[in-house]
Amino acid sequence: MKVAIIGATGYGGAELVRILHRHPKVSIHSIHATSMHGEKLNTIFPHMQHLIQDTLEEADLDQLAKEVDIVFTATPSGVAKNIAPLLVEKGVKVIDLSGDFRINNRETYKKWYKINAAEQEKLDQAVYGLTEWVEKDLQKVNLIANPGCFPTAVLLGLAPLVKEGIIDENMIIIDAKTGVSGAGKSASQGTHFPETNDNLKIYKVHAHQHTPEIEEQLQNWNEKIGPVTFTTHLAPMTRGIMATMYLTAKESTTTKNLTELFQKQYKDNHFIRIQEGRFPSTKEVSGSNFCDIAVAYDERTKRITVVSVIDNLVKGASGQAVQNMNKMLGFDEHEGIDFMPLFP
Repeated sequence: MKVAIIGATGYGGAELVRILHRHPKVSIHSIHATSMHGEKLNTIFPHMQHLIQDTLEEADLDQLAKEVDIVFTATPSGVAKNIAPLLVEKGVKVIDLSGDFRINNRETYKKWYKINAAEQEKLDQAVYGLTEWVEKDLQKVNLIANPGCFPTAVLLGLAPLVKEGIIDENMIIIDAKTGVSGAGKSASQGTHFPETNDNLKIYKVHAHQHTPEIEEQLQNWNEKIGPVTFTTHLAPMTRGIMATMYLTAKESTTTKNLTELFQKQYKDNHFIRIQEGRFPSTKEVSGSNFCDIAVAYDERTKRITVVSVIDNLVKGASGQAVQNMNKMLGFDEHEGIDFMPLFP
């Protein structure tokens, strides 16, 4: 199967190239960018030297539609909403990593992203691709909205509790920390080495654009869910997300019962690893498509703590996109992404 990537100059796009380069059932037909036209990708990313020779060109959608089976759009917000529908109309399957199709409510998208959303008809065609919880047959889907990195970690950690109605729907507190690559490739004062090294910073307090994505998906599972408190921090590491969720149980329970619930919910999901008797760290999933989760109950406060860790560029972006592609094309879900984490 032939794939094309539009938007390969960011970290997410580069990770897509790395994963797809070794995928046994697809070949990279072409790599495109929304800027830096005429540059070679391995000039921008020297680690790809002798592996990827592609020169970055603007995508000719008509030509692509004739030559490829699937397109990944890893573009800045607001670009894919115009590109993806045209490709779908031409019979090409699309997986969008940009976020343009993650939020179904157009006004909500505009409020948080400060730009106009895609047309409602197009939003309705997209399937939210949190792979482990997609209910539709992805082989019959033409447009997948790949989840954001924070929402992936958060939703995978909350889904069993929300779906079972175990927690107070109006008391969800999410404390999340990310590595600097989560801020993207463009340099800024906030991501400058002297600003991030030996430092831990809170940012976008009550204003992170992933908030409505998290809320919308939780409400799809349980309509009683209210607004969540979602706070993000920038940690002095390159990769990784740790999301710690604080929740109030409706009834007394035990850590053992909660752990068994998570194990039962995810028993058939290879990339979700439930930890028992210990809590995971970001290093344990670095460079992999795994999400490690642990849960604990505090009898004194009746609170549940869930810890979920992922690699923000793999399970939080490109790895999950390839996982969705595998299901979309009828491949084994693990194909091309079943590699061990990098350690140390």
